Amino acid sequence: MKKINVGNLKIGSDLLEFINKEAIPGTEISPNIFWSKFEKSVHFLAPINRKLLETRESIQKKIDEWHISKKGRPFNKGEYKEFLKSINYIVKEKEDFEIETSNVDEEIAKIAGPQLVVPVDNARYALNAANARWGSLYDAVYGTDIIVGDKKKIYDQVRGKKVIEYVRNFLDEITPIDQGSWKNVSKLKIEKDDLVLVVNNKNRNLKNKKQFVGFNGNKNNLKSVLLKNNNLHIDILIDPNNLIGKNDLASISDVIIESAISTIIDNEDSVAAVDAEDKIKCYRNWLGIMKGDLEAEIKKNGKKFIRKLNPDRSYSKVDGSKFTLHGRALLLNRNVGHLMTNPSIILKDGSEIPEGIMDAFFSTLCSLHDLKNKNNSKSGSIYIVKPKMHGPEEVEFTNKLFEEVEKVLGIKSNTIKVGIMDEERRTTLNLKECIRRAKKRVVFINTGFLDRTGDEMHTSFEIGPMIFKGDMKKSPWLNTYEDWNVDVGIKCGFSGKAQIGKGMWAMPDKMANMMEQKIGHPKSGANCAWVPSPTAATLHATHYHLVNVFKKQAELKSKSKVKIENILEIPKADRPNWSVEEINKELENNAQSILGYVVRWIDQGVGCSKVPDINNVGLMEDRATLRISSQHMANWLHHGICSEDQVMKVMKKMAAIVDKQNINDPAYQRHGRSKYQEMSKDFNGSIAFKAACDLVFKGRQQPSGYTEPLLHKRRLEKKSTHL
Repeated sequence: MKKINVGNLKIGSDLLEFINKEAIPGTEISPNIFWSKFEKSVHFLAPINRKLLETRESIQKKIDEWHISKKGRPFNKGEYKEFLKSINYIVKEKEDFEIETSNVDEEIAKIAGPQLVVPVDNARYALNAANARWGSLYDAVYGTDIIVGDKKKIYDQVRGKKVIEYVRNFLDEITPIDQGSWKNVSKLKIEKDDLVLVVNNKNRNLKNKKQFVGFNGNKNNLKSVLLKNNNLHIDILIDPNNLIGKNDLASISDVIIESAISTIIDNEDSVAAVDAEDKIKCYRNWLGIMKGDLEAEIKKNGKKFIRKLNPDRSYSKVDGSKFTLHGRALLLNRNVGHLMTNPSIILKDGSEIPEGIMDAFFSTLCSLHDLKNKNNSKSGSIYIVKPKMHGPEEVEFTNKLFEEVEKVLGIKSNTIKVGIMDEERRTTLNLKECIRRAKKRVVFINTGFLDRTGDEMHTSFEIGPMIFKGDMKKSPWLNTYEDWNVDVGIKCGFSGKAQIGKGMWAMPDKMANMMEQKIGHPKSGANCAWVPSPTAATLHATHYHLVNVFKKQAELKSKSKVKIENILEIPKADRPNWSVEEINKELENNAQSILGYVVRWIDQGVGCSKVPDINNVGLMEDRATLRISSQHMANWLHHGICSEDQVMKVMKKMAAIVDKQNINDPAYQRHGRSKYQEMSKDFNGSIAFKAACDLVFKGRQQPSGYTEPLLHKRRLEKKSTHL
């Protein structure tokens, strides 16, 4: 792409045009003044960014040397802890405090519920996620494995009856009737400003009358009834002419519940953005969402239609007054971390701009449109999630970066709120001090156990071979880390002010399993947790009806914090005496996961998708899962558990299996190819295969074990071949 000189910057012509002609108009900002201030800020911030990355490497070198010096000696956690303090890996914890963040939307502060994560480069996905604030519980249960049995192409009345029974049982539990069951309700009406439910020909009321908060239609002919529980709404639709409603005793046609309370629109792990062309696509979609005019053409069942952002939902109170509820999830923008640079802007010293700095300025610039229309944030805030920060100094830099953005764009201090991803070991161990550095703008901490596992392995690479990947979830450090995050958040005053989040459910087709396991997140005191789809959001939302998270957080406030020593338990295999068969099986599992994800990243530019695993179970894969698998194989190679020849044989074997899994994937046609390009037919010529091998064979040398440097390099190589 042609570069244009703007002051001491060289900016890709298309990016410059996008900012000047699409992002800036309507903000009352002069392009010339913006670029002048932007240039000054970038040249101030970039050297600090580079210095922090150098510190990461310096600290990692010291940790490697310490482990090497202790070879053959028993691991001593106390000695290890003191060493980490001596190199400032663990900083001194100061006095207690509470966060001071203001102007926080209730979706962050007051409502506990699911949080979607969706790639920003796909307009359709972004719109679906924004619109996932409300979801049909009937559809979610009917279309998943919650109900046992195959789903037919036409409506299955037997299955439908099971769904209705499931939902009625749910209503009985969260909005019980004073006498009787929702299963026996024959009519809903309003009398004397109360909701009346006719049960077995008798008028009944809700046990808690305050749960009835609104309706649509008129009092004698209701179209919907709005209930509220744990600050979440349930909209019961009534339509005797509907396919479902006409066969229902009470003419209930659907039960719509608040689902994705918030959504992270992601510029990071779920996208493959390597140059100006890719970044413009990301920024343009975010701009469309912030302006409220993003659209996408959808093809479904042979028909085309345009998807837009949903409007707010309107209701009546019994006194005749009207009110509205937010029709969309509250949207947060996840920027990239501090590591990567981007060739779309070249600085005066000839280096590429740090991508995280560029993201902060441009995503906020696009967000200015919402400060005017307040379609997203009713409180007038801009929410940016910042991933992959290592310790308090890097959080402080992010705070400084946001201060610079606010100055350049002329907005109030602390308008930009920050979500701190607790997914790197140095951040975990210093979480309280990380939060302190952003105490006036922090709205979010969460555990990202996938990246956190990758960093756990890379940080302790030299101590020895790691345990099997599947055993990581049972490691003492991981459970302690999850509890530690909640404990610290509560101690720092997050309850009622900010989100304490938990990680992703990675199996979108296994909803029955999700319903069994993911209720553990609200029970742990977390007021949001990640889900992979709108359907999963609707189902997971039921957990927050069953668990009062804020009550749970109040209970945990007096609980003793877990001990940091348990987080320092390294997942090293004590006596690795695995058989050749066991080793090969683990290698194959890792290799298949790597190749299945990387071939889509390199060949299609897809950063997150449902990738079949070695057993053909669809898993949501992104760079975090890739980081674990590649670091695990690299660790075993480094410690002689396997040989390079052995690993290469496995990679080639798994490439052939991935080829078979992808050969008929229609996504490749959608990306301009006649067919899938098989890796196994030309190992030397397949850029995707070479990228996957790089991640393993060069994994030890990658900064913090991150996959981005190698992926970006190979994707740019692929793009240069005109795909």
